[in-house]
Amino acid sequence: MPDHTFSHSLQPLLSVRNLSVEFGKGPGAFRAVRNVSFDVQPGKTLAVVGESGSGKSVTSLAIMRLTDYSGGRIVSGEVLLRHDKGKAIDLVKASDDQLRAIRGNDIAMIFQEPMTSLNPVFTIGNQIEEALFLHEGLTAREAHLRAKELLQKVRLPDADRLLERYPHQLSGGMRQRVMIAMALACNPKLLIADEPTTALDVTIQAQILNIIRDLQQEMGTAVIFITHDMGVVAEMADEVVVMWKGEKVEQAPVREIFASPQHPYTRALLSAVPRLGSFKGLPYPRRMPVMVLDGGAPKEIGGVHEQKTADYTKPLLQVEKLTTRFDVGKSFFGRVTHRVHAVEEVSFEIYPGETLALVGESGSGKSTIGRTLQQLVEPTSGTVRFDGRDMASMSHAERRRLRQDIQYIFQDPFASLDPRHTVGYSIAEPIVVHGLIKDRKAIEHRVHELLGQVGLQPQHARRYPHEFSGGQRQRVCIARALASDPRLIIADESVSALDVSIQAQIVNLLMELQERRRLSYLFITHDMAVVEKISHRVAVMYLGQIVELGTRQAIFENPQHSYTRKLLSAVPIADPLRSRIPPRIEGEIPSPVRPVGQEPLIHRMREVEPGHWVALEAEALRGAA
Repeated sequence: MPDHTFSHSLQPLLSVRNLSVEFGKGPGAFRAVRNVSFDVQPGKTLAVVGESGSGKSVTSLAIMRLTDYSGGRIVSGEVLLRHDKGKAIDLVKASDDQLRAIRGNDIAMIFQEPMTSLNPVFTIGNQIEEALFLHEGLTAREAHLRAKELLQKVRLPDADRLLERYPHQLSGGMRQRVMIAMALACNPKLLIADEPTTALDVTIQAQILNIIRDLQQEMGTAVIFITHDMGVVAEMADEVVVMWKGEKVEQAPVREIFASPQHPYTRALLSAVPRLGSFKGLPYPRRMPVMVLDGGAPKEIGGVHEQKTADYTKPLLQVEKLTTRFDVGKSFFGRVTHRVHAVEEVSFEIYPGETLALVGESGSGKSTIGRTLQQLVEPTSGTVRFDGRDMASMSHAERRRLRQDIQYIFQDPFASLDPRHTVGYSIAEPIVVHGLIKDRKAIEHRVHELLGQVGLQPQHARRYPHEFSGGQRQRVCIARALASDPRLIIADESVSALDVSIQAQIVNLLMELQERRRLSYLFITHDMAVVEKISHRVAVMYLGQIVELGTRQAIFENPQHSYTRKLLSAVPIADPLRSRIPPRIEGEIPSPVRPVGQEPLIHRMREVEPGHWVALEAEALRGAA
């Protein structure tokens, strides 16, 4: 195999030249990546951005030749990795033995979903130590000590105990930090991070970004950061590569990309980024125009529209001192020993045409509230009134009718649609179940009408879920939620996993439907920038309780609680010129599991201004300021 030698001192660590990757064979072959070229400099961060299907993840997998194991093949190009002494090896032509030595040792990868990358049958310690045995040749004791050191380096508490735990016993943020520890085990020269923070809470994301940044400075590691979050790009990247439909359409230093984007797609991508603080001084949420590409040319859809839809005369939903607990531990004799205090004495109202955003980290209890309101979970105590009627006193028929009035949109549209049925069948199901329309032709007409309302075509009714993109599937789920003509929709992290351009379109769609149908939303999320755009009022949750509740303007412009301020400070700002000290938010949110009889302290609320309520016991919270 020929060696490639670089002549000057500022040599790139990695050079990708005219890389093309195909999946499938013959006439049905699909070229996922076409003639992509870029360099990665030692100690620098290259961000590769683009929406789902742009080829950014395939490019990263091809660099490590992992596409060989997923039905893909590199059809042209070079991937040159520079070793010490200025010599480079072409990974496209490298043998399996050479690649085994390079993977984990010279190039390491952090994947988007750590649960699928960690082996559920081995402890965390086993999995980190395995890499050290293979690449470093350490003894069992040396490997154990090094594994402990790595966990401490990624700021995981009680490393000794964590080494004995299994992946399912850790939170999402902790699992992602374990993945980083494994990736760094052999001090790689290049770290490829593929959407490592997409599904994480904003505070955990801030921790992960800080860890990668610190380790990069400490160890001089080069980083390829693959993401669709432009806020993360602004904070992390030195250089940016923009990909669209399998091709590199633009490359420039990060400041240049944000200040003067050249390609229409880059401009469309940046215009869709929700920017925290961009609605300052505005009392109401507002729909903003979205730029999309129409035949390769940028086209603006919609206009600026104030969302004055809320009617505060009489609440549609009233929640008073709602408490939901789950028994999780039992003694030898069957007695309950521990409970999850998921929701503790939570009170709020939602008015017709209003969006109430429920925000907080994973484990704060926000999704449990949504599931309790949808009657998927039984409350332990408290009162829920819908349109003045107490849910607890309703008959079975009335509760069934209530399911028609309250609909749910889940985070993962693929998991909530039945893959064996067409989307037309799935949308028609609530109509049939609630007996809203009897005639088959009329049902079909209604399904076509609903698809049109969410921006899809009538012919899409005959397709199956796997034939749609993520954004289209979420539109199908919204159409299904609208099928029973509901008055309240609970949207549980419904835009979290979507690309920024698709997310902007879905948020506008939800706001448009709200105005047209006078819908109310309980919008459950951890994305503060989206909350600022869509919500009329905001409730901030911490460990099962609301710690701050007020109008969108009050929460974002005058946050009173230390936890609210931490959530806001952790949001990456899509502006590389903005110099700020990244927040140091340490540790996990405390566990809501308590021994029976050990009740949590209930925070009393104080009204600091009309309609703006704050918990008094701020000092009891983690790292209170």
